[in-house]
Amino acid sequence: MKPYTVTIEAYGTAEKVVANGGNSGRVFLPKAWVGRQVKVLLLEDIEHNPHL
Repeated sequence: MKPYTVTIEAYGTAEKVVANGGNSGRVFLPKAWVGRQVKVLLLEDIEHNPHL
């Protein structure tokens, strides 16, 4: 997987580590963001994951 550059206009950011959520990953975001459109960006190569 090769990294690439993305330019995006945003109103806030949140940097989190994805937690185990059963059969999926889970990220908690501020309650004020509920119902808002968001984008989540993978910032690390999944083949070299120090969190596993």
